[in-house]
Amino acid sequence: MATILRQVALVSETPLVTFPDLAIVSAAIQKQVTRDLAPIWEVEATVDAFTQLDDIPPGYWPVIIVTTDPNADDSPTGGIHLDRTNQPFAVVEYMDHWSLVASHETLEMLVDPFGNRLLAGDSPMQGQGRVEFLVEVCDPSEASEFSYTSNGIVVSDFYTPHYFDPVRAPGVRYSFTDFIKTPRQVLKGGYLSWHEPVSDIWWQQTFFSGSDSKIDALGKLTEIGASLRAQIDKKTQKRSLKAMMRGKAKLSSAVREYSQKIVPSSKKKAMVWREHIEQLRSLSSDGDDPGPQPATKTRRRKGTAKDG
Repeated sequence: MATILRQVALVSETPLVTFPDLAIVSAAIQKQVTRDLAPIWEVEATVDAFTQLDDIPPGYWPVIIVTTDPNADDSPTGGIHLDRTNQPFAVVEYMDHWSLVASHETLEMLVDPFGNRLLAGDSPMQGQGRVEFLVEVCDPSEASEFSYTSNGIVVSDFYTPHYFDPVRAPGVRYSFTDFIKTPRQVLKGGYLSWHEPVSDIWWQQTFFSGSDSKIDALGKLTEIGASLRAQIDKKTQKRSLKAMMRGKAKLSSAVREYSQKIVPSSKKKAMVWREHIEQLRSLSSDGDDPGPQPATKTRRRKGTAKDG
């Protein structure tokens, strides 16, 4: 059966992110989606950069980079939302290494576009039994120290479908980077959300501070018209973003090291391509102007009429 091709648009609503920035990041996320996410989660997608919201054709799901008030107590704009036609769009707050957040939102949008996908599994809370986990593939290992690079751009780790397996098995991959070692593990800086169906209460395991994770009840999610993910994000996002960027020094070092490796070779290849283009231009110019041609004589056939 053919897989539906999903289309994601990366666009900036802030002068702090230019179109060249978007083009580079969209190419990196496209590579991540095609090479890393698609074989594991069986999704196919394009990720394209656009100069402005007005240029995005119908059918695309936008990931929009914006600036917000840094002094605001809450940050309701970020995360994935549904528009008036219930189509997903994501808002990413501009910050250092914003590509990590853009990758995070893109991957979660592709795996669960509408923010309501649940998978059953054993609760991390002892004695709670079977629960329903909200599928947010980047949250448990979202911190920057567990990220990796695509084309030298920082992108997010994500868990695999084996993340909800009942027990750990040798040789099984629980996240793309393999930082997650066991089912339902939450790494430092990450979190996991689930629904306990008997009580209708939502719970969350967070590892935003301290030396171990903790489990808290979030209560019931009753907001009409909002996806489960959007309601969870409202309760979690500010702490989540802060924890996500806790390893920025390591992140900057990794990007710098990669750039030192790739920039010289990229510049050399660019020089070679430009030389080839100039050679092609030269050949084209020579062919357009063949120069003076030698005169030819016309031999008159015997028995033909003379020109009048």
